[in-house]
Parts: sequence; C-alpha cells; structure tokens
Amino acid sequence: MREADRDESAPRTLLEQLIWERRQTFEEFAEFAEEFAREHDEPGTLSVRHLQRLVAGSHPDGKPLGPVRPATARLLERIFGFSIDELLAPLDRPTGMTFQPLRVAVAVVLRGPDVLIVCRRADDANGISWQFPAGVVKPGASPAVIAVRETLAETDVHCVVTRKLGTRLHPTTGVLCEYVLCDYVAGEARNVDVVENVAAIWVDRADLTRFVPAAQIYGPVLRALDAVDTP
Repeated sequence: MREADRDESAPRTLLEQLIWERRQTFEEFAEFAEEFAREHDEPGTLSVRHLQRLVAGSHPDGKPLGPVRPATARLLERIFGFSIDELLAPLDRPTGMTFQPLRVAVAVVLRGPDVLIVCRRADDANGISWQFPAGVVKPGASPAVIAVRETLAETDVHCVVTRKLGTRLHPTTGVLCEYVLCDYVAGEARNVDVVENVAAIWVDRADLTRFVPAAQIYGPVLRALDAVDTP
C-alpha cells in the first residue's frame, strides 16, 4: 500500500480499518466499489478523493463532513455490512459502539465424499485462490447463520451447520476465522457472487490439498474431513 494512502499510524475510521484489512489501496478499493456497483445495480459512486475524505472523517481543512449521499452510503453498507454511521465513526474516541476484530465465518460444507470450495478473486501473484465459502460476521451476529447465508449467496447451495470446528487467527491474513462443519441440503454449486469469486465447485475430500495447501488448512478441518464416513 502506498505511503500516500497510509499517512497515519492507525486507521482513523472503521471504514479505513476495513479497507486496510482488505489489503487494498484507496485507488484499488474505489475501482472495486465501482465494479461492485455495476454488478449489483447500485447507483452509488465513489471517487478516490471522496473516499479519502470519508476515511479521514473530515474535509482537508478539518471541517466535519456533511451527510453522505444516500446512494454512496447504501453502496458502502452493502459492501461491508455495517451502517454508514458505524463506518464513518472515528476509532480514537468513544462512539457508544464496541469495535471488534474482523471476524469471518467459514463454512466447510460436505456432500458425501465432496467438499465445497470457491475460487476467490485475489490480489496475489496468480490473481486467484481456493478456499471454503466465508462471510464477515458483524458484532452480535451468529457465525453459524452467516456461514449458511454466505454459502447460499456465493454458491447457491443450501446447507445446515452440524457443529463448530474451532476458531483461529488465519496465518496469512490475520483475520479471526470461525469454522463450522455443514451438511449439504440442496442446490447445484455455481458461482453466484461474480464480483468476489471466479468459480464454485465440489471436490473430492481426498483431492482438497490439490487446491488448498495442507499447511494452510486449519487442523480441526482436516481431522473432521478425515473422520466423516462416506455413504
């Protein structure tokens, strides 16, 4: 990330923190927001200059920001799942809210011998990475509910949670991940979220490490996959 995008030692608003956690520059996030708006028929727009004002919480001269355009507010709310007031609240003084580390619910969905995975659009060298369906957990939300909901939203697959597998800080991203084991109910795996993913497929559990290196898979997930009997 360019120094111009990080002229403070810590994020000033929740919006800035979430963009940093995505490992995106303001330019990259503005481009992503523009693509997201097109894909989801949102009328909101977000220029880099406007974004810089929003994450700072004020105008360059220090004057407070006025009301955010409703279309822009809705766009940011859909991307992050937080209200615009939460996104623009300063992190360095009390706001009546409790901020928590970014949490993600991860769904390990089984259908007989197969497990469901998605191919993310990522900013690494090859541009893609395979992983389990996952979604951000807002404060007070249930990881199990989010896991089921995001699986459906990303892959069109209905599932139910059977048990919790555990929680860890992801070794690559540093995000707090909560893993749940799920059983398949209905639906054909397909890529529904074309902005975030490039594919959604079932793979045989024995072949999972061809897509995701074993060293990157949470230990309890590997053990759960090994322990499940195949009909």
